[in-house]
Amino acid sequence: MSAASGQAVISKAADPVREMVSRPHSENFIAWSAKRPEVLVLSADLTSSCEVGKWRDTYPDRFITAAMAEQNMLGVAGGLAREGFVPFIHTFAVFIYRRAYDQLAMSVAYPNLKVRLLGFLPGIVTPGGVTHQAIEDVAIMRATPNMTVLETGDATEVESMLDAMEQVDGPVYIRVLRGEVPRLFPANEPMRIGQSRLLNQGDDITVLTAGITTEEALRARHAFDRAGVGVSHVHVSTHKPFGDDIIEQALSNARYGIITMENHTIVGGLGSAVAEYMAERGIGRRLVRLGLRDTYAHGASKAHLMHEYGLDSAALISAVESLIGESLGVSEADLSSARTDAVHSEAKAEAL
Repeated sequence: MSAASGQAVISKAADPVREMVSRPHSENFIAWSAKRPEVLVLSADLTSSCEVGKWRDTYPDRFITAAMAEQNMLGVAGGLAREGFVPFIHTFAVFIYRRAYDQLAMSVAYPNLKVRLLGFLPGIVTPGGVTHQAIEDVAIMRATPNMTVLETGDATEVESMLDAMEQVDGPVYIRVLRGEVPRLFPANEPMRIGQSRLLNQGDDITVLTAGITTEEALRARHAFDRAGVGVSHVHVSTHKPFGDDIIEQALSNARYGIITMENHTIVGGLGSAVAEYMAERGIGRRLVRLGLRDTYAHGASKAHLMHEYGLDSAALISAVESLIGESLGVSEADLSSARTDAVHSEAKAEAL
């Protein structure tokens, strides 16, 4: 088995030892909003937790608190958008789509209004437990007409998501990373809607990742190189609309099969989008989906949850071995050491 040659890798991801950026959304959003008076922020008592406390203090006349009334907040956002404002909702992802879905669908998505839905704490990044873990949001938002669905994977994408969303004349839902966020992609390679990133190229296995699973998959990169397995690694930041030439070529070229990794249930998210894409185009390859399998997660550290639910680099190694039918002889020591995040931190990683 060998790496494929030909098309150049279009995006260079960093090794797991990387720059860490503290609260990349906070200062960037303040600067971006300076010459955009139509931009408003709505929050539901999670202002500091969603990194807009300083934004509120900078633009107090453009900040609206809805208290703990997310349904009302979505309705207000729809009304403001009808009047020409661009509301940016900041709250935990679960409170956008679980608690206020009827208002989201009828007041925002149905009239196709320019509302930005910033969902923090996607999936199992929080030890806050099932009440705070958004594990089916991508599935629900993908099924919502008129909705563009995005996900950030590093600090560069958090910093560039505002410009990306500005190109959409309709509602956008985005899973946002917060706190200490790694920079995996160069600052001059921003997020672009509908454009994935080819991080590595090989002809044996194709791995598609999104969000925090991209950082995890990068830890296995050198182990695959040493084992002589050619892996194409594609990072996906646009869940809907889904698909581009990079994805299609990577899926078609995979000799042994395809693996998806997602911080989400395997039903309705990245794995489902890939399966749909393959079926519609007649791409006949085996597909292994790594993600939550018809279960809710519990409260624990991110590293523990990723290991327990099969979302870490070790799970990826096992999936590759299953597809190629042989052991790669990779030990835990062969994988780059994982970054650990303090549970009790300035970024409120405890999510309570």
